[in-house]
Amino acid sequence: MSLEKELKKRSGSKCELCSDLEQLSVYNIPDIKESGLKTMLYACNSCIEQMNDSNKIDSNHWRCLNDSMWSEHEAVKIMAWRMLHRIEEDWPQDLLAMMYLEDDIIELAKASGDGIEDENQVIHKDVNGVVLNTGDSVVLIKDLKVKGSSMVAKQGTAVRNIRLDHENESYIEGKVDGQQIVIITQYVKKI
Repeated sequence: MSLEKELKKRSGSKCELCSDLEQLSVYNIPDIKESGLKTMLYACNSCIEQMNDSNKIDSNHWRCLNDSMWSEHEAVKIMAWRMLHRIEEDWPQDLLAMMYLEDDIIELAKASGDGIEDENQVIHKDVNGVVLNTGDSVVLIKDLKVKGSSMVAKQGTAVRNIRLDHENESYIEGKVDGQQIVIITQYVKKI
């Protein structure tokens, strides 16, 4: 029996990640020297495109990993783990905290470099040293004059759904009184 037929049978002729029934093909997990069913999965074109190009990731598409990460098949677990590390939102971290993989499977998953801390990664921290993430809420700890405007952002103002400047760890962006402004991290405290 060919590998594709075995994968079709194993998957029930649906994407092993999102359960889509159309445009399916064999996906060989990159960065792994082994070959065979352990490193292949049956996936739809949408999943394959996003697995191959992190710039095309649609985080809502990957909410399917809540179910597929529990697969008994190693290839599915490896790609679920990798994709959860690639999505820059909070909810994947909750799933990763629940996910358990044997040490040898973790090593295969890490072969792509996902989940490994980058020493040059820009990390944003509030005044107390708490790490800030995109989507967090913060409160201003002092009155701030907004450059280019007569507006003053008052101490105690909550700024929700912040965005991070990926080039400078001292800057975040958020809306205050309906206006998008840049805020220096030393003047905020995470809520």
